[in-house]
Amino acid sequence: MKHYGKIALIISALALSACAKTNADRFGAEGADGAYGANDAYGANGAYGDPSSVGYFQQAVGDRVLFEVDQSTLTAAAQSTLDAQANWLMTNNDYRAVIEGHADEQGTREYNIALGARRATSVRDYLIAKGLSPARIEIVSYGKERPIAVCSEESCYAQNRRAVTVIAGGLSS
Repeated sequence: MKHYGKIALIISALALSACAKTNADRFGAEGADGAYGANDAYGANGAYGDPSSVGYFQQAVGDRVLFEVDQSTLTAAAQSTLDAQANWLMTNNDYRAVIEGHADEQGTREYNIALGARRATSVRDYLIAKGLSPARIEIVSYGKERPIAVCSEESCYAQNRRAVTVIAGGLSS
């Protein structure tokens, strides 16, 4: 019985020590939400002030576009963001883009995978029409499997109806 008490004490101490780690310890320089501190001028992907860095693309150009309910048609705001993405990608020829299609939690898994694919395809086709090589663009659909906002309200649904352009390593790498 004495040994069980010692074992329980050791397990408790280990569990508490794991809780003492900060988000920076667990996730690197960025927090659990992927955001860097306000005073951090450099991200894992280069300086945000460097126009050729992935960090600049994400922050200054914009890496996502939003869609209306059950739609894969690009809005005027989405087209504006994609114009900026196309310009950045044309200037930075060494990068590829992976377009992730997402949906909100409404509907079946299968329906949302198909909707996410249509959204990603819509973005890919727009970027190709702007002059990007199809060889530089891939698409993937996550449907409702990777929400960024979790609640059963329109404010969350609207954030999850999106396509995200993820910049991947250079073509020569």
